[in-house]
Amino acid sequence: MKINDILLKELMVMDLKGTTKEGVIDEMIASLSANGIINDTAVYKEGIMKREAQTSTGLGDGIAMPHAKNKAVNKAAVVFAKSEAGVDYASLDGQPAHLFFMIAAPDGANNVHLEVLASLSRLLINPDLLASLKKAKTPEEVQALFAAAEAAREAKEKAEMAAKAAPVAPTETKRPFVIAVTACPTGIAHTYMAEDSLKLMAEKMGVDIRVETNGSDGVKNALTAEEIRRADGVIIAADKKVELARFNGKHVLQRPVSDGINKAEELITKAIKQEAPILNVEGDSFAVSGSDEKPSIIGGVYKDLMNGISHMLPFVVGGGILIAISFLFESSFGADSPLFLSFMAIGGAAFQFLIPILAGYIAMSIADRPGLLPGMAGGFLAVSANAGFLGGLVAGFMAGYIMVYLKKAFKGLPRALDGLKTILLYPVFGLLITGLLMYFIVGPIFSTINTAMIGVLENLGTGNAVLLGAVLGGMMAIDMGGPFNKAAYAFSIGVFTDTGDGKLMAAVMAGGMIPPLAIGIATLLFKNKFSDIEQKSGLSNILLGLSFITEGAIPFAAADPMRVIASSILGSAVAGGLTQLWHVSIPAPHGGIFVITLANHPLMFLLALLIGTVISALTLGFWKKPIEQVK
Repeated sequence: MKINDILLKELMVMDLKGTTKEGVIDEMIASLSANGIINDTAVYKEGIMKREAQTSTGLGDGIAMPHAKNKAVNKAAVVFAKSEAGVDYASLDGQPAHLFFMIAAPDGANNVHLEVLASLSRLLINPDLLASLKKAKTPEEVQALFAAAEAAREAKEKAEMAAKAAPVAPTETKRPFVIAVTACPTGIAHTYMAEDSLKLMAEKMGVDIRVETNGSDGVKNALTAEEIRRADGVIIAADKKVELARFNGKHVLQRPVSDGINKAEELITKAIKQEAPILNVEGDSFAVSGSDEKPSIIGGVYKDLMNGISHMLPFVVGGGILIAISFLFESSFGADSPLFLSFMAIGGAAFQFLIPILAGYIAMSIADRPGLLPGMAGGFLAVSANAGFLGGLVAGFMAGYIMVYLKKAFKGLPRALDGLKTILLYPVFGLLITGLLMYFIVGPIFSTINTAMIGVLENLGTGNAVLLGAVLGGMMAIDMGGPFNKAAYAFSIGVFTDTGDGKLMAAVMAGGMIPPLAIGIATLLFKNKFSDIEQKSGLSNILLGLSFITEGAIPFAAADPMRVIASSILGSAVAGGLTQLWHVSIPAPHGGIFVITLANHPLMFLLALLIGTVISALTLGFWKKPIEQVK
């Protein structure tokens, strides 16, 4: 398959009208929909925006490559689009984007299209091709440029293969040799662009390089043990977890995949000069950090906490919703109903893992695999001691740092005992120390704290309960998926898992639903203050809001942060407070409108949601200037 097989002429938009990031995204999605490439614009856009929330696909050098792979795509295709004026796309280099490639990949497809997409990414490293594309006037010119570039690349690759097959002269001077691994969360574009950027820069610098790619189609060009042995340095340009144990004892430079694209010369120079720490592991995998610089303490704690919460959430959501449904069966068919008993048992089984999973993966984030056992065991002991969610948090961090210090303590043992560390010393001493501390100190202390906290929450006066609900609801709208949002959600989950009371879940769910809902309503009521593209996006925001997906509001907040965020916080805080005033409880941690029937007072929840949405929508609408006045 050639690039032009999926870079279709009929999809191209040679003169984009959109002036914002979301505007050009909507314009390209409209082209996909009009030509039958996608069957559901809302689902496909949701995938695009989730990818943008991870890292901007504005790659720099005037290129943006939004992409999504989901069930809304009928067949693989690429939309090419141009903007003469350029669009602020939050690109990695801070410059406007002029050339856009929207990649649509279907679920369950084979990997042939991924190979083509990888080739597309690699070709876009060529500055001559980019200059020609900016001047192209017709779709036919664009296809001709890619056909020529693809042919030239194939010829170059054949020449390189022939050169590799030729015998090396014995008098040849040894050149520096660097190895690299590139990977991004989706493994479609950034992975291969980083690969080619590193290769091109290495060629200019007179450095030999081998690059392994961890893309959606798996690991390609896997590094060999011999290549790792003789490498001067290792570059990890990745935004997801890769296998690091094989680089034990090497100088390993860990950076985001974007640095592989935009800072190739810096990375190669540091790798050659071995300006990176030596990796010391005992056969384990390590999560790649965002930089080789030392992270802040707060940033490290947040990363470890989010690792625990993200692994715990499926247990919370799955178990919580099944338990909530079981209550409906109980009220309809009685406590002896097989439906009630089975749903309660299945959901309860998931809930038993919550705190051990939380603690285990916090510890694993800190100390990698050796931290998993003591972390999970510490979490289980927290449950046994009735130390609750807070006890589990302490168990996870404590177990993680215990394992870090144990690694240092056992570092001086003879190399012959390296295998013994992982299978015997770490598990036994890590479990023993963590267990004793949990059993005699942490468990009893946090059992008392947990009991006191539950007592306070159960006896909160109406005024204090309303205030707490307002604070949690407002926090959900501050950063719409960021640290404040996650902190409010984690606190409410903690109370929910400890007590089974879903009152605070009602507050955070209402607070998280309002930002996208309010934006959607505002685009309907105040059409003169939003562009046509924004109005279309507003409709999809209503669907996202009803589903409790706060992130749908992020593009609007990025474009107009003061008005969008302030109005969202106001409405979310009001709604969160009203849920507590009316004693609304939702025994499910997610689902939005689809789990409202599980609430004890569903109509009151909907009324709180409606009031908060109207307040935010009207505040935003009246505050925002008409579009013709916006400069």
